[in-house]
Amino acid sequence: MEITEVRIKLIESAEDRLRGFCSVTFDDCFVVRDLKIIEGNNGPFVAMPSRKLTSNCYKCRTKNHLRASFCNHCGSQLNSDHIEHDSGGRAKLYADIAHPVNARCREMIQNRVIKELNIETELASKPGYRSRYDEVFNEETVAKPLHDNEHQKQTNPQPEGSRRDQGTDIPPTPHNQRNNTDRESSGTSAGEFGKGIFD
Repeated sequence: MEITEVRIKLIESAEDRLRGFCSVTFDDCFVVRDLKIIEGNNGPFVAMPSRKLTSNCYKCRTKNHLRASFCNHCGSQLNSDHIEHDSGGRAKLYADIAHPVNARCREMIQNRVIKELNIETELASKPGYRSRYDEVFNEETVAKPLHDNEHQKQTNPQPEGSRRDQGTDIPPTPHNQRNNTDRESSGTSAGEFGKGIFD
């Protein structure tokens, strides 16, 4: 596995320890977004994307944040005895969405992100700087499929009337497929959509 791209969005607030956000692309085909770069006591480190843990209200079963004292839906008082604690006694309020499973992978990600953070910080000091973090990931930068397209066509032939976007193996969504077939059957082109509604 190889990190093929890192995009960083710097945070300019000097009051917070948050230096920025980043996205990491693996093997030109899988992106993990919203990693945080935090300034620690021994320098910056990378925090994995996470979500707040919730628990269900005993009365109405609505989800609430673990530290909520009352249910957001029915107002019932919630007890906090269900909160898990780690080995240090701290409440476990967040769960990682994606994370490395061994120290070697974590170190690889951390070293690459910190290296790119230093480069991005230097670029940000120059006029005309613009972060690429929010740019759409382009299909042209993505690696070719690992399987042979001809082999794919033979083993998984397309049903008649279905359409696949050129250059991808992702079928159209059902509403797109329906709109395309309706348009073809009615003989209506894209430019005539809605014509005659208010006549």
